[in-house]
Amino acid sequence: MPILTVLGNLTGCLMPVLLLFCGAVLSRTIRIGRILRPGIFFRTLRDSAGDSPWKGLTMALAGTLGVGNITGVSAAMVQGGVGAVFWMWVGALFSMAVKYGEVALAMVYQQKHKDGRAYGGMMYVIRDGLAERLGSKTAHRLGGFFAILCMVNALVTGTIVQSNAAADVLHPLPEWGSGGILVLLLGASLIFGIGKVGDITLRLVPAMTGIFLVLSLRVVLSHIALLPSLLAEIVREAFSLRALGGGLVGTGILQFFRQIGQSGMGLSLRYGITRGIFSNEAGCGTSPSAHASADAKSPFHQGCMGIFEVLCDTPLLCTLTALVLCIGERRYGILSGGRDNLTLRAFRLFGGDAAYGILAGIVAVFAFATVLAQMYYGYTAIGYFNGQRRAAGIYVLLTICCTFSGAVMEPGIMWKLADFVICLMTCINTIVLLVLRREIGDTVPSAIRMKRKKDG
Repeated sequence: MPILTVLGNLTGCLMPVLLLFCGAVLSRTIRIGRILRPGIFFRTLRDSAGDSPWKGLTMALAGTLGVGNITGVSAAMVQGGVGAVFWMWVGALFSMAVKYGEVALAMVYQQKHKDGRAYGGMMYVIRDGLAERLGSKTAHRLGGFFAILCMVNALVTGTIVQSNAAADVLHPLPEWGSGGILVLLLGASLIFGIGKVGDITLRLVPAMTGIFLVLSLRVVLSHIALLPSLLAEIVREAFSLRALGGGLVGTGILQFFRQIGQSGMGLSLRYGITRGIFSNEAGCGTSPSAHASADAKSPFHQGCMGIFEVLCDTPLLCTLTALVLCIGERRYGILSGGRDNLTLRAFRLFGGDAAYGILAGIVAVFAFATVLAQMYYGYTAIGYFNGQRRAAGIYVLLTICCTFSGAVMEPGIMWKLADFVICLMTCINTIVLLVLRREIGDTVPSAIRMKRKKDG
C-alpha cells in the first residue's frame, strides 16, 4: 500500500521530533528531576494504597510489556541497527514526563459511571480540556476522532499484532490453532465481564515479568565481560552516518534531509523512538484509559504510577532484551537472519529448548493479557459515543475476529498500519499535552515544584 507507506514515513519523521520536544517541555514543567528523587518517588508509590491504583498500572503494563519488549525491540534492531537501543533510552528519558502528563490529565478529567466506577482517557481530556479553547463542538469532534483511532489501534496493534506474535512462537501448533486458543481464552474472560480485566492483569503481569527478568539476567550475567564493548557499540551506531558516504556534496536541502533520514543515525532514531512507543505506549494516549479506572489518591500519585510504568518497560525490560540480542549477534550473528523470533532464537541458543519453551509461553500469556487490556481501551473509546450496546457488541465481535485473523496473516502490512496509527495518535496527543501543560504542572504538589534544597 504505497499511500500507507508515504503517510507512515511522514508521521514517522514528525512523531519523534514532537515526542522529544513535548518531553523536554513537560520535564521542565513538572520538575521531573525532583519527582524522581528516591525519597519522593518511592514514598509516593507506597502511599498509593489499595488495589485500584495498582490494577490500573498492571492493566497499562499488560498493554505494554511482553510482546512490545520482545518483538518490538528485535524489530527496532533489525530495522534501525543496534543504535536504535540508544534512541529507545533517550525516548524513555523524555517519555516519563509525557506519560506523567497524560495519566495525570486522565485523572483530572476522570469520568464516573452511575454505580461509581471510574473511567476515562485522552478522548475525554480533549473534549473537556480543550472546550474553552476550541469550542465545545470542535473539542467533542476531535475527542471523537481520537476515540476512533483508539479503537483502530486496539484492533490492530493491541489485537492483530499480539495474536500474530503469539502464533509465531507456538509452533509446531498451526496458526489457526493458536488463534482458536486465544479466542477461547478471550471468550472465557468476557464471561466474567470487561470490568474484571484489572483483576486478571493484576495476577498475570507480575509473575510473567519476574520470569522474564530471571531468564534475561541469566544470559546477560553469564556474558558480563562483553557489556562494555556492547554498550560502546550501541552508542557509536546511534550516531553513525555510514549510509551518507560522500553523496551530500551538491545536493539540495530536501535531498540532504532525505539522506540523513536514511543514514544509520536517522534509521536508529526513527525506529528506536517508534518501537519504544510501541513498547511503553508513552505519548500515544492509550494507557491513560487504564489509569483512569483507578480510584487514586490524587492525579500526582497516579501520574507517578505512569512514570514507574515507563521505568519498568524500557530502561529495564527493553534493555535486557536488547542486551540478549546484542550478545546473540556478537556470538552467533542472529540479527542478520531476519526479524522473526529473534529474541526466542537467542534464548534457545543460550538456554536450550527449555528456555525457548518458557519464553514462548510468556509471550503467549502476555499477548493474551495485552489483547484484554487493549479491548478495554477500545471498549472505553466506544463509551465516548454514548456507550451504545449494539456498538459495544460489534466491537467485541471485531476483537474476536481480529484475534483469530491476526494469528494467520502476514506481518508486513500489519506493522505498517500499526506504525501509522500509533504515530498519528502520538502527534495529536503530544500537541494536546503541550496545550494543557499548565494544568499538568498544577497536578504536581507545590512543595515539590518549589523545593530546591531538601528532599522532604
